[in-house]
This record gives sequence, C-alpha cells and structure tokens, in this order.
Amino acid sequence: MGFFDKFFSKKREEDLDKGLEKTKTNIFSKITRAVAGKSIVDDGILDELEQILISADIGLDTTIKIIERLEARVAEDKYVSTSELNSILKKEIVDLLSENNAVDLEDFTFPQDQKPHVILVVGVNGVGKTTTIGKIAYQYRQKGWNVVLGAGDTFRAAAVDQLKIWSERAGSDFYSKGMKSDPAAVAYETVQHAINQDKHVAIIDTAGRLHTKVNLMKELTKIRNSIGKKLPGAPHEVLLVLDATTGQNAFEQCKRFSESTDVTALALTKLDGTAKGGVAIGISDQFKIPIKYIGVGEGMEQLQIFNKQAFVDSLFKDVASLTA
Repeated sequence: MGFFDKFFSKKREEDLDKGLEKTKTNIFSKITRAVAGKSIVDDGILDELEQILISADIGLDTTIKIIERLEARVAEDKYVSTSELNSILKKEIVDLLSENNAVDLEDFTFPQDQKPHVILVVGVNGVGKTTTIGKIAYQYRQKGWNVVLGAGDTFRAAAVDQLKIWSERAGSDFYSKGMKSDPAAVAYETVQHAINQDKHVAIIDTAGRLHTKVNLMKELTKIRNSIGKKLPGAPHEVLLVLDATTGQNAFEQCKRFSESTDVTALALTKLDGTAKGGVAIGISDQFKIPIKYIGVGEGMEQLQIFNKQAFVDSLFKDVASLTA
C-alpha cells in the first residue's frame, strides 16, 4: 500500500469514527450506566440492554435475536462479567451482520464483464438520493471510469437541473429528456447512450416517491423493465437510498420498495447526523439486503463503501473514553 493509499485509508477510518460518534455515545453511555456497580451480567442488565438497543433503532426483531444470543452465552458460561459485555456484544453483532451474505468491499468497484454497469436509484423524497448519485459518480470517476447520469426524476421542480449540476461536479456525462418526460423512456435512452458512448457505468435517477403510493411504486417496475429491454440483465443494481435519521421509518420504506422492485443494495445516508445509527444493523439483519454505501459526512469522499467489520470496529472503538 502506497503513501496516498494509506492516507486515504486513514481518512476513511477517521470519517467513519466521527460519523458514528453520536450513535456510539448514545449506546455505550447507556450501557455504562446500566452496569454501574454490578459485576456480572444478569437478567436485569439484559433487560436494560434490550431497551438500549431498541432506542438506537436496531429494531425489535434484531434486538431480540441479539439478546437471545447473549442469554445463551450467559447460560453456557454461568458467569459473565460486566467488563466482558462490550466485547461479547461486538462479537454477536459481527456474527449477525456476517449472516446476510454481504461481501465486505474495501473500495468502489464493479464487475468488469458488465459494461455498462447500470444502477437504478430509488427512494422517497428528501433522503439524499440525487446527492448520493453525484457522490457515487464522483468516486467512480476518481477510479478513471466513465459515467453517465440519467435524469429519470422528471416530475420534481429543478430535479433535472440538480442532477446536471452534480454530473458537472463529478465530471460525468448527463442525459435528459427534460421535465415531464416519460421516466421509463429516459431510463431506456440513458442505457442506449451508455452503450453508444462506451461508458463503464450508467446511474439512473428516479422521482422520489412515497412508499405508500401504489401507482408510483408500480411505475418503478415499468422503469426497470424498460432498462431490461435495452440491455438484458440490467439494471445490475437497484439501489434504495434511506435516511438513517428517520429510524424505524427506514424499515417500512425498505419493506415497501422491496415489494415493488427487486432492491439489491442499500445506501444509508446521514449517519453522522443521528444517534440511531443502529438502524444499519437492524436493516441488514431483517431484509438480508446488503448495505453498500453509508454517508458519514457532506464531503464527496464521505460516502463510503459499507464494510461491516470496519463499521463494527468503529462502533466499539474507544468506548471507554466515550463513556467515562
């Protein structure tokens, strides 16, 4: 690893640590208070831990799963000290995330045999969808890959202009048919443009839609089918963007979008702005859809590839100093 690789690796680690600081403090300060004055992990501590994990928006089902594993550990070992609790909890969370079949990536990449690699981006209004697209495009461009952004959000005022601005920032091509165009036609022609111009990646935006609006959700199927007609097997990714600050609402959005289109990956934005970053653990566990990107700041490089081991290591790093 060269000097610059080490520098950027260290910068990513620092950004992740800072981005998870609110969540880390929220969880572990409460755990510290729960075990204060106690020497062993008992039913009372486990009950309090259950409430702490739920308050971090890990989710009820995932929390119960974690607590049951801790209970089994306590029953097996007979005696588990409170000083061991954090290390045991860390192991159980790592094991849990490992069960979703997600591949830990170190950096941005795509299958070389898929050119263009087509990404369809979906999500509700306000989650940071267009910003996420711009940051993905920027980081792909930093790798030397050619990218085109397709303006499939043809209904929201200024959405086309916003994506065009991001394409310029990222140094990417931009394809649009203007406002009020058929989004499925935009998606189809964006893929055609990517093929004609020999692009490595095509990222297609869609209108933000409430997950409760059935007709709008059905439109996603039409867009997806249109892409597949132009390029069999595409889109290669359907990326659902979720706002971490919405907590449990992100679970409902994931459920609804998964029912309407075959979501293959998640992007979890605004982790740095919430103390409920545990939503990453719960969503990964409950839906078995890998989290691919996490947003830990506003900078272009602060959209990171999600690496579950790095995520958990950061979450448990320097716990003593945070909870002192």
